[in-house]
Amino acid sequence: MAAASAIVFALSWWLGLYLLARDPRKPVLVFAAAGLTSFATVVALDAVRVVSGSDVLSSVEVFVVTLPGIAWLAVLLELARPGDSERGRSVQFAVVAVTAAIAVLGAVMAGSVDGPLRLGHGVMVGAISLSSLGALIVALGTARPPRRVLAFVAVATLFFALSNAIMVIPLGLVPSWLALAATGVDVALLGIAVAMSDAFDEGQALRADMRRSFVAMALVAVLFGGQVLFGLGITGRNTALTVLLFTSLAVAIAVQVLAGPLAGLLDRLAFASAPDLRADRDELRRTEAALPRRAASPLDDVDDETFVRLTRRALGHYNDLPRLVTSPLTALPEIDDRLAARGAPDQPLERANELRAVLAERIDRLKPRDAGDFGTTEPWRYYNSLYFPYVVGVRAYAQNATAAGLDPLAREAWKWLVTDVPQRSLHNWQNAAARLIAVELRGQSVDVRT
Repeated sequence: MAAASAIVFALSWWLGLYLLARDPRKPVLVFAAAGLTSFATVVALDAVRVVSGSDVLSSVEVFVVTLPGIAWLAVLLELARPGDSERGRSVQFAVVAVTAAIAVLGAVMAGSVDGPLRLGHGVMVGAISLSSLGALIVALGTARPPRRVLAFVAVATLFFALSNAIMVIPLGLVPSWLALAATGVDVALLGIAVAMSDAFDEGQALRADMRRSFVAMALVAVLFGGQVLFGLGITGRNTALTVLLFTSLAVAIAVQVLAGPLAGLLDRLAFASAPDLRADRDELRRTEAALPRRAASPLDDVDDETFVRLTRRALGHYNDLPRLVTSPLTALPEIDDRLAARGAPDQPLERANELRAVLAERIDRLKPRDAGDFGTTEPWRYYNSLYFPYVVGVRAYAQNATAAGLDPLAREAWKWLVTDVPQRSLHNWQNAAARLIAVELRGQSVDVRT
């Protein structure tokens, strides 16, 4: 039982941290990571509870067991949300909060995860499963991710809703470890679906990057967890060794998956007086990590809407070279011509830098001619919406943001954005400007190919 639980724990813990490491700024990845890591915590708690026979752990587990379903509900609602409106965020938060409150109430009524069946168990199942299925229906209707990912999400969610009852109501009909393992497969499928959706959204490859991370995880899990499992095989049921098994796996996998951020933390400690060195090392690490995510044939069979979305992503990553490395737009024929014209090597970093130069030129073309350096009239909107936030780095809407460190022109733009431009309006202008640039890039791309 300990070995089976350890495998389920390692897979869920790894996949959750992998999603978090992809981009901790994306809510959908954060929610999915929370669901997977909380499920891994449930697996560990259940294994220790079975070995120790602790009633306290049983009472704790009945609350923790609700977290994966609540987190996955948040994932589905995030996928279903049609835009970036605050209203959408508010509705999403309200649905999750109500579901969580009902699930916690059910947990209080149930008291523990042990049988016999009580009303609280039914309340937990209804709150989590029914809300997840409802959110799935809404997500399928919006069709923001690709259809194959939506189908994957649908199948996995249906299994999750069914196996959820087994997870929260271990009545002895099915062994606890088997119920958790079966549900772990479903939760892992959901996590993979989220990774596929994010890779599609960014125009990135997924298989090579995930395979490398999985192989590394498997190696450290065998090295660290195998020793403890060997000890458990000799001593038999042992609470201390069981706890050590899961803590060892958790730490070892976290160090492997989060090696980049941890290296950045060490750099901040070791090179506190050398910020330029820290920045260079961070960019090199992130660029190296981004290389497996480059698509082999990034612009093959890309429709116009996808091309616009990829252009919007590239503009948003203008000052983030490692992210530009993975952009499918680095395969534009125009970039091939520019590299050949200056005799530059065909390397990922060269392509990323060339893409940044191409985007800078297209942004500059949006600037009204013979109208000075800055304006707030309608002809300036598209240029201002891209140039100052992305090229200059004006963060007008960030929490506690100020104009400190900006030049006089950027300060004027910052003041205008803060006082006169709603965030939603800026977002709409950026989308429209990105569409104009995408049309121009797409036209030149087609001309070159023909």
